[in-house]
Amino acid sequence: MADVEPRPTIHWISPLPPAETDIAHYTARVLPALSRKAEVVLWTDAREWEPALERHATVRRFDPDTVMPRDFAAASRGTGPEMLFLHIGNSWVFHAGFLRLAQRIPTFVVLHDLAIQELMIEAVEQNEWDAPSYVTGMAKWYGAEGKRLGQACLNRTEKGSAISASLPGFELVLDKALGVLTHTELAHHAVQARLPQLPAQVLPLPFEIGPAPLPRRTSSGPLRLLQFGWIGPNRRLEQILEALAQMPEGFDYRLDVMGKIWNSDLIYDKLTQLNLAHRVHLHGFVSEPVLDDALRQAHLVLNLRHPSMGEASGSQLRIWNAAAPSVVTREGWYAGLPQDVVYSVDMENEEAQLQELFLKLAADRRAGEEIGAAGRAYFEAHHAPASYARDIIAWAEETAHQAGRHLALRLRTEEQKARGLHPDLQKRLELLTANGQSKL
Repeated sequence: MADVEPRPTIHWISPLPPAETDIAHYTARVLPALSRKAEVVLWTDAREWEPALERHATVRRFDPDTVMPRDFAAASRGTGPEMLFLHIGNSWVFHAGFLRLAQRIPTFVVLHDLAIQELMIEAVEQNEWDAPSYVTGMAKWYGAEGKRLGQACLNRTEKGSAISASLPGFELVLDKALGVLTHTELAHHAVQARLPQLPAQVLPLPFEIGPAPLPRRTSSGPLRLLQFGWIGPNRRLEQILEALAQMPEGFDYRLDVMGKIWNSDLIYDKLTQLNLAHRVHLHGFVSEPVLDDALRQAHLVLNLRHPSMGEASGSQLRIWNAAAPSVVTREGWYAGLPQDVVYSVDMENEEAQLQELFLKLAADRRAGEEIGAAGRAYFEAHHAPASYARDIIAWAEETAHQAGRHLALRLRTEEQKARGLHPDLQKRLELLTANGQSKL
């Protein structure tokens, strides 16, 4: 009988559906492909999850403050190596516990956002993390100025979103990382520049490729505009409303906003101030079928982001899956997209370019079809879950046998630097350790 290839165990620490974050949906999308390659154990600190997940994986609820490596080992179901993947986004609601776990247990970190200042600051404000750890980490990675700005954010004299461009904060969750996976070249290069010894990989963000969409876009009536997802200040909703308020008289449109808004009272006040309440409809979080139907009807989907910190957009993949035309801000990951798969606007001329695009689509409702079709073709070629599952497991298996030693070496080097060890002696110890002549 031929030998059976060992199946690794993947411990996957992530938000799970029905959590209202695209990272939960990303996990659900990649799970079938992962489960064909490995035994998957999903770990969550939430009280509920969709039972359908258990068709592909075991689901375990855990306490991120008390779980130990032996608990993961005890849940192992495979016959090969074990790998822990910890997913970090920028919402304290879903990632505060994972942030604390990252400080204790070595894992492969899947970094969905480089800019995690809001995660860290709000975790402290919500008593989900301690202020000294945050301030100490800011001082370690960004020096005295980082410490000052971090304390200013905690004192609410500075905003996390304002300092994210220069002090994104991702380094604070990588102190004990065995490796880091990102979904954009920009994020990959940023990690390598800051932690050159940390094993790093970049893979395109996966999304389940659905059947060819059947658009429901009308050729008459109001121009259908759509924005969706977690809508924070960087999603430019306020600026979109300002641009719409100044459109010529007779411009007929409807804007549907589907998703949670960081400050809904502010937006409601803005709608009243600009006299847009009859044109703009705020739906809150909606189910995936409702959202997918809205995408099929949309003449244009607004997916603007500033600042962008190199994150890939699950929202953009959903848009392409629906073959819907979309407009993005020309920065970060979006600046590297082919010109024919999205409309793009520049920050310095955002309002005028948006208004020009609105008028173009209002004059010809079919003008966006070519962009939508090209986006769908690009999506099919680059973002399939099967190749993602294969590549993430291969990378982790290749890296795992050396990752523990590399982490121990990094921690030892940092300890020596903190103690002010002479550089020549420090280098000598590193060489001895690398050659196996010194125990860590």
